[in-house]
Amino acid sequence: MLQVEVRRPNRGDIKAIEHFFRLVITDTFAKEGLADLLEDIEQEIDSKNRYLNADFETNGEQRYFLIGLLDNSIVSCIEYGPSTALIREATDGKLRDVVEIGTVFVHPDCQQQGIGNLMLNIMYLTLLNKGLTEFCLDSGYSRAQKIWKKKLGEPDYVLQDHWGSGADHMIWKRRLADVPVIFSL
Repeated sequence: MLQVEVRRPNRGDIKAIEHFFRLVITDTFAKEGLADLLEDIEQEIDSKNRYLNADFETNGEQRYFLIGLLDNSIVSCIEYGPSTALIREATDGKLRDVVEIGTVFVHPDCQQQGIGNLMLNIMYLTLLNKGLTEFCLDSGYSRAQKIWKKKLGEPDYVLQDHWGSGADHMIWKRRLADVPVIFSL
């Protein structure tokens, strides 16, 4: 059984987290057949770095990250914060005041081992502990969308062909009371 340490990041983790973002995002784009979209990859990495900086600058008030470590190496992360402009615009502002769970990343060598589920369940408990009752989540990656459909059911919003022909963007909104927290022991 894996022993994953989950904790808040500290400033000493920044370089390792930025490297982790680059690794996971580059791998994700490659698995989606989008490895040639170098500018998009860099924009995605930059966006995640900005989110991380917002966490440190506001002590978790604007963005709130958790990282997962295995043998002192970062193997996963997750965060929540305000819903993005894309979500707000696509839902005509209906999710403006709903926090978004995002940056749900697992190291390519550690995927399909339950680490993502662990991080998601810990985030559910974190949100509940902070008095939040609902969240939203979005994805434009087809592989991730299959996982989210399995976990959360059908999306509440689908932006048809948002990323090109056949490349939809999906948005889920869920009440925490409707999402089970399950830890396999």
